[in-house]
Amino acid sequence: MSENPTAPENTVAPESTSVTDNAAAVRKGKENGRFPRGIWVRLFAYLIAGHVFAGFLYLLFEMGAK
Repeated sequence: MSENPTAPENTVAPESTSVTDNAAAVRKGKENGRFPRGIWVRLFAYLIAGHVFAGFLYLLFEMGAK
């Protein structure tokens, strides 16, 4: 066997991990530990839509009970 057991052929070079570390540091610095604005907008929209749907179901069952 001529393979080196400590360095498999399909390993990623250590230099490529520094790029992802830098991107993570930039992303964390930009957000300052807060959720992105898109998450808040989506959460608000889902809450409103969920309450409208729940209200519709409530009215549907109230009208059906009469």
